[in-house]
Amino acid sequence: MAYTPGSEVRRDGIRLRPVGEPDLAMLRRFAVEPGLLGLDWHGFRDPVAAERRHAADGWLGEHDGRLVVEVEDEPAAAGFVSYRHGVYGGTAGYREIGIVLLPPWRGRGIGWRAQALLCDYLFLHTPVQRVQAGTHPENVAEQRALERAGFQREGVVRAAEFRGGRWCDALLYSRLRDDPSPWDRPAEREWPGPDAVHPAG
Repeated sequence: MAYTPGSEVRRDGIRLRPVGEPDLAMLRRFAVEPGLLGLDWHGFRDPVAAERRHAADGWLGEHDGRLVVEVEDEPAAAGFVSYRHGVYGGTAGYREIGIVLLPPWRGRGIGWRAQALLCDYLFLHTPVQRVQAGTHPENVAEQRALERAGFQREGVVRAAEFRGGRWCDALLYSRLRDDPSPWDRPAEREWPGPDAVHPAG
């Protein structure tokens, strides 16, 4: 499945678009290069899984998927954002999002903008009321990025993931459909702040 120019969403210099065949090399790197994922490295993964998923649905599934992050005027993939569906109870579902940026694009304020834009996209095209994201207690950069993207910290999820040979806590953040939009704070749009790595599965 090829990426078609114009099939993207954009705001404030950031563009989200579907995964194209040229992006598969980047996705393979995240499966086999530990340094690219930092704290989110969970061992080597099947490097060809990205191609199989792309052939199946272009990473645009109903319950989970990925979109490529680009910076306008820089025609190269900076990383990707991801989403997946979850349910706490009954039929009311939520989306959990994540982001991974390649090293050259970190620390430039791209991460919070991309995550805010993904929230807008999900609120516009799905009836979901809640978007959530998790991160590590030691990942201060992502905590700040989520707050800039309009998320609120909800608390600590104990022993949420197995990482580095032990069970570790995580921090849970959420943004509701009716929460204030980060785009309504003009001063925030100029904040260059750090970016982090935290994929949603």
